[in-house]
Amino acid sequence: MSTDPKRHRNTMVERQIAARGIADETILAAFREVPREIFVEPGMEEFAYEDGPLPIGAGQTISQPFIVASMIDAADVKRGDRVLEVGAGSGYAAAVLSRIADRVFAIERHEVLARKACERVDGLGYDNCSIMPGDGMKGLPQEVPFDAILVAARIETIPEALERQLKIGGSLVIPVGGEDVQQLQSVVRTGEESWSRRDITPVRFVPLLEGVVAEEGTRAACDHRDLRDSPLPQAIAQACTPLPEISDPGFASAFDRYADKRVVMLGECSHGTHEFYAARSAITRRLVKNHGFSIVAVEGDWPDAAAYDRFIRGEKPREGAAPPFTRFPTWMWRNTVMPQFLRDLRSINAERPSEERAGFYGLDIYNMYGAIDAVLAYLDEHDPQAAATARERYGCLTPWQADPATYGRASLQKGYAECEEAVVAQCGELLEKAMESDGASFSGAMNARLVASAERYYRIMYYGGAESWNLRDSHMADTLEHLLEKEGESAKAVVWAHNSHVGDARATEMDSVRGEHNIGQLARERWGEDVALIGFGTHTGKVSAAKDWNGERETKSVNASRRDSYERLCHDSGVERFLLDLADDQALASRLSEPRLERFIGVIYRPETERWSHYSEAVLPRQFDAYCWFDETRALEPLSEDEPPEGTAETYPFGV
Repeated sequence: MSTDPKRHRNTMVERQIAARGIADETILAAFREVPREIFVEPGMEEFAYEDGPLPIGAGQTISQPFIVASMIDAADVKRGDRVLEVGAGSGYAAAVLSRIADRVFAIERHEVLARKACERVDGLGYDNCSIMPGDGMKGLPQEVPFDAILVAARIETIPEALERQLKIGGSLVIPVGGEDVQQLQSVVRTGEESWSRRDITPVRFVPLLEGVVAEEGTRAACDHRDLRDSPLPQAIAQACTPLPEISDPGFASAFDRYADKRVVMLGECSHGTHEFYAARSAITRRLVKNHGFSIVAVEGDWPDAAAYDRFIRGEKPREGAAPPFTRFPTWMWRNTVMPQFLRDLRSINAERPSEERAGFYGLDIYNMYGAIDAVLAYLDEHDPQAAATARERYGCLTPWQADPATYGRASLQKGYAECEEAVVAQCGELLEKAMESDGASFSGAMNARLVASAERYYRIMYYGGAESWNLRDSHMADTLEHLLEKEGESAKAVVWAHNSHVGDARATEMDSVRGEHNIGQLARERWGEDVALIGFGTHTGKVSAAKDWNGERETKSVNASRRDSYERLCHDSGVERFLLDLADDQALASRLSEPRLERFIGVIYRPETERWSHYSEAVLPRQFDAYCWFDETRALEPLSEDEPPEGTAETYPFGV
C-alpha cells in the first residue's frame, strides 16, 4: 500500500461502497474516517483496502467493507442510536459504527481478539465504543434496549435473546444459514411480541459460536475456512502447486494427477509463447512415455500433421511432399520447440511395437490459413477495397473480439457478394490438391470427412461469425472422437489448442454473448469426468505475433495484465510458476467464480487496443479443471529457413 492511506480509503468508499448503491452520506463519511489498515494483522496492511475479507487470527475475519456498509444501512443506524455488535473481531465495524451512533457495544468470544480490538479503538480515541469478551448468543441484557443489533457471524436459527433485546422499531441484521452460503436477514421488532423479517443479500460468514475463548484458537492451518478468509492472491499462493523450471526433470510430474483421464487438453493464452510449447512438450512426453497416451492431437491441419506423424513413427516422407506448416503463421508448428519434441516421440515409439506407437494428428479443418490466403489473393486482384476489409476482419477472427462491427462491414460490401463463388472454388482447389498426396486408408477416410465439411466451412468463414467457429470446433471434436474410436476403449489423447478452444465455452462470453461452443465444451459433453481441461496463462513478457493477417512475425512486448483480470490475481500471488487445481479445491473455486476478465492472444496481437481485442469475461473454475501459470514469458522462436535445427541429423519433416 502507498504512503497515502486516506486516498485509498476514499477510493474504497467510492468504488466499493457508493458505486454499489450505499448513498447515506453519514455512512460514507464514517468509512472515510476510520483507518482500516490498523485493524488488520501485521504484514497485511497492503491489502487493507481490497474488496474482500481479511484474516485476523483465531479463524476469524475482518469483513468486506461493502458488507459492513450494507449491514449498517439495512439496520438504519443513525445519530443518537444505541447499537450492539455481536462478533467484534478486529473492532473495525464497531469503530465505524461509533462514528455514526451515540453508543456502541461490541462482544467478541475470543478474549485475545477482544483485547486487541479494544486497544485499537482506544488508540483512535473513540470513547463511545466498548468492546468486551462474551457469549454473543446471549446478547448484552444489562444494556438493553438497542436501536440496532448487527451480528457478524452466521447462525442457522436466530437467537430469541437478540430479538428481545431490540426496542420496538429496532432492527437486527444477521446472516442466517448453513456453512456454504447464508442469507443476510433484517428482523424488525414491530411490537412487544411481533417481529417482521426480510432477506437482504446472499453472504458468507464464519460461524457464531457460544462461550468465551480465553486464548487463541488452535484451528489447523489447512482448514479451508482460513483459505476462504485470506485475500485471493494469497489464497491462490496457498492452494497452488509451485512448479520448477520446465527443464527440470520433475516439472511434468505435477500433471500425473490427470494421467487417469481419457482426454487431457493443454491450452495456451497465446499462439506465440515459448513456455507454453515447452511445458506442453514436457507434459505430453511424460503422459506418452509413462501413462499410455497414444494420441497427440493439435490445433493444426490434418495433411500437414501427417508429415510429423510419419516422422515420429520412423517412416520416410512421401515422395514429392512439400514441407508441412509453411503457410502463415509458420511459427505455430515450425518453431524451435517442435524438433526436439518430435525426436523424443520418435525415440519413445522406436522402443514399441507398431500397434502401440503414439501418433501426431491435426484436428483442424483444412486449411483455415490457406483458405484465408486464397480469399485475400483473389480479392487483391479483383476488389482491393474488399481485400482491405477482409484483412481487418481476419485479423480479429477470434471468439474474444469485442467489436463485431468488422464482420458486418465485410458482409455488406459489394465485392464480397460478387467474389463469393470464385473464392469458395479456389479454396476447394487447395483442398483437392492436399488430398492427392495422402492415400493411406484411415488418413484418406479422414481427409474425405474434410471434403464433406470444407465447402460449407469456406463459405461461412467468408463472412465470419459464430457459425464458422462452431463448425470448425465441431469438426475438431468429431476428429478427436474418430481417433479415440480407432485406437479402442483404452485409448487416451493429449490435445494442444488455444485456451479459447480448450476452456469450456459455457463459462465465457463465447456462449452467453455469441452462441459459440468449442472443443472443450463438446469433450465434456461427450466424455464427462474423463476429460481434464488445463488452461495456461501469463502476466507479461514477450510474444511472437503479427500486427495484421499474413503480416511479418514480430517479437512484441505483452502488456502487464489488467488489475481486474484473473491474470493479475495470479501475478499478485507472488508464485513464479504454478499449477492450480480448480476441480479439487471447491473453496477457492467458489471465491474465483465471480466473472473476471481473461486475456486471449492469437496469432495477431494489438496491445494498443488490448482491452477490446484481447480480453473477454470468463469464470475460470467453470472454464478449466486446472490452470498452469508462468508469470513472465518469452517469445516462441520460429525455425530458421537457412539452417537445420542444431544437432538435427536429418531435416525431415521440416524441409530446411
